[in-house]
Amino acid sequence: MATIPRKIRTAYRQRPATALLVLVLTLCVSAALAVTPTRAQAAPPGSKDVTAVLFNWRFDSIAKECTSRIGPNGYGYVQVSPPQEHIQGGQWWTQYQPVSYKLESRLGNRAQFKSMVDTCRAAGVGVVVDTVINHMTSGSGTGTGGSSYTKYDYPGTYSVADMNDCQSTINNYQDRYHVQSCELLGLADLDTGEEYVRGRIVAYMNDLLSLGAAGFRIDAAKHMPAADLANIRSRLSRQDVVWKQEAIYGAGEAVSPSEYLSVGDVQEFRYAFDLKRVFQNEKLAYLTNYGTGWGYMDGSRAAVMVDNHDTERNGSTLSYKNGADYTLANVFMLAWPYGSPDVHSGYEFSDNDAGPPNGGTVNACWLSGWKCQHAWPEIQSMVGFRNAVRGTDVRGWWDNGNDAIAFSRGTKGFVAINHEGSSLTRTYSTSLPDGTYCDVQSRTTRTVSGGQVTATLGPNTALALHAGKTTC
Repeated sequence: MATIPRKIRTAYRQRPATALLVLVLTLCVSAALAVTPTRAQAAPPGSKDVTAVLFNWRFDSIAKECTSRIGPNGYGYVQVSPPQEHIQGGQWWTQYQPVSYKLESRLGNRAQFKSMVDTCRAAGVGVVVDTVINHMTSGSGTGTGGSSYTKYDYPGTYSVADMNDCQSTINNYQDRYHVQSCELLGLADLDTGEEYVRGRIVAYMNDLLSLGAAGFRIDAAKHMPAADLANIRSRLSRQDVVWKQEAIYGAGEAVSPSEYLSVGDVQEFRYAFDLKRVFQNEKLAYLTNYGTGWGYMDGSRAAVMVDNHDTERNGSTLSYKNGADYTLANVFMLAWPYGSPDVHSGYEFSDNDAGPPNGGTVNACWLSGWKCQHAWPEIQSMVGFRNAVRGTDVRGWWDNGNDAIAFSRGTKGFVAINHEGSSLTRTYSTSLPDGTYCDVQSRTTRTVSGGQVTATLGPNTALALHAGKTTC
């Protein structure tokens, strides 16, 4: 007879009925053939691969934004912050300390989540859920949905038997055991190798899918074995989901982001880290082979960004505070054919712990501290550009050896970026057919004649033409 795992023996003493079920399931699973998860899509399903990440927006505010801006401007997806019950407090990171899987957060309740998903889907926008399944909390109290908890006990959900044995903070990223079994930032670490834990996670994710969610961003994926995530994904009610894993690259670390490519798409953090260095300290001319040419993961499996809620606070990437560097980096990301882009959209902060203005209610963009980067004209206009040039290659790269670049996307688009400190006037060669086009950056018309277009670009500005926009 198979040996009964120690954690199941422990669980039996604390929760006999549940433990017996776990034992039966575990023995059955061990005897079954492994289920191979569906290979990740080359990009999120569909023809529109750009995601607006509305960080800490309330669900009802997201619903309005899907109808008024996100859908009409060509975004394929909107990513919402973790919707499950979490610890109380005004800081942004309270969303990342789950108390239960009830949809009762400061961003809204179950009915509001469902209404938001339905509204966004009607606007042609899929909802991606930031999903926290690696850990629970670091303390005790009452959650946003009224559930009481302590660090290792969540009545009706988990007990200490469901946590990993290492109950100390990760302190060695060169040790796989530490990274995947100890506690990230002191948060109670779930044992995702346990059948009971996996079952609870699968139930939560399937519940979100039943409400119409399009997929998931897996928070802290690097802190869970890839095999555990593969098992969880294989049991979802749908396999055609967006599956985007947060696995931050670290040189010399024991766990590599590439380990997770067999499960789904992976966020390529080096892309964002290096964009900051290039735009602030190097030359845009270096971007000629950006992506796999720089040693990154296969672009068909990568999710990319200029920044996210963590990196804009720790300074490892550009952020809204970097002005034109930030804007032009987003323009480049949306014009360049590597990965599936996330456009971060948050709020002003001086305190890195600060939670969202108005508790997450957005009455209007650019008021009350909401930055709404997804709606900045220079960035928003490039979403339509990306959709129009999808599937085309880079042609006719030009640079001045420094901070001015230009390139075509097949015969469907052309972009020029002037990151110099002075204006630049030149005649560019382009693969666009002759005709009149709208420069979606300046909202002025440009004429392509004989495969050439002449333009004057001011310092830190761009030009973008595409076949889908011939009039302004």
